[in-house]
Amino acid sequence: MVLEAQGQTQGQPLRLLDVPRPEPRPEQVLIKVMACAVCRTDLHIVDGDLRHPKLPLIPGHEVIGVVIEAGAAVAGFMPGDRVGVPWLGGTCGDCQFCRAGRENLCDNAQFTGYDLDGGFAEYMVANGAYVFPIPDAYDDIAAAPLMCAGLIGFRAFRMIGAARRIGLYGFGAAAHIIAQVACHEGREVHAFTRAGDENGQAFARRLGAVWAGDSGQLPPRPLDAAIIFAPVGALVPAALRAVGKGGKVICAGIHMSDIPAFPYDLLWGEREVRSVANLTREDGIAFLKIAPQVPVKTANHVYPLAAANQALDDLRAGRFEGAAVLTMG
Repeated sequence: MVLEAQGQTQGQPLRLLDVPRPEPRPEQVLIKVMACAVCRTDLHIVDGDLRHPKLPLIPGHEVIGVVIEAGAAVAGFMPGDRVGVPWLGGTCGDCQFCRAGRENLCDNAQFTGYDLDGGFAEYMVANGAYVFPIPDAYDDIAAAPLMCAGLIGFRAFRMIGAARRIGLYGFGAAAHIIAQVACHEGREVHAFTRAGDENGQAFARRLGAVWAGDSGQLPPRPLDAAIIFAPVGALVPAALRAVGKGGKVICAGIHMSDIPAFPYDLLWGEREVRSVANLTREDGIAFLKIAPQVPVKTANHVYPLAAANQALDDLRAGRFEGAAVLTMG
């Protein structure tokens, strides 16, 4: 499924095309894609919110597949291995951020499904140093959302430190995963959804949330921290109202609408607002070790590859709980 132009408002943004099977370079693995989850970042790329993808582009960065061929410079993977491909597709390895273990901030990073063709396809190539072995506890469909919703959510979750009472704004793919991790650790989860989304609130309660309500509401008690997964800038002052003194508000999306002006009183009291940028390979290793221990269970809505446009539209409209996953059968 190929994106040829951004911001298309009529018709189908992705086209089903036959393209040559990619040939791996020495540092790459050739992967037969089994499943690829659909991320809100894919929507931001298709809709033109993220302005500089390579075009034409095959989107998709929550990929599960099987290695078909490994380049001569690849270490650790061989044909037949099952792997996951995340958003971070490569870094320079030499800048100040890479040398400091902050490769997620590398100015020369390349991203799967943005700078590099991704997993909305039957085959793809990926740098062998930036893919992960997938735990046997997960089948292909269940594992796919872990590659971004899980990894980015986990990075955001680690930023809240020891916060016990936490709020999750935008109870979609990432929040439904991180809620399970938080409950496993004995934290109190408060879920915030679109106004009137009773199904989403019930879904959150089934996953262990002690409270669920509209994003404009205040929780019963002040929160220690909040993570914003929805790309809505107006949620920043809403979350600041919900956290107590010393509380943290983490903005977990790669794109967000403008944050409206708000009174300084909402920030005062040593409250913090912080963003999450991408992920590191260490995030992936740590999360994929923890996920089977919880165990994290993903709620998935499956579509065939050719229905990628429908999956994007359903995600945009909030027609399901959990994650959308494309299969290549």
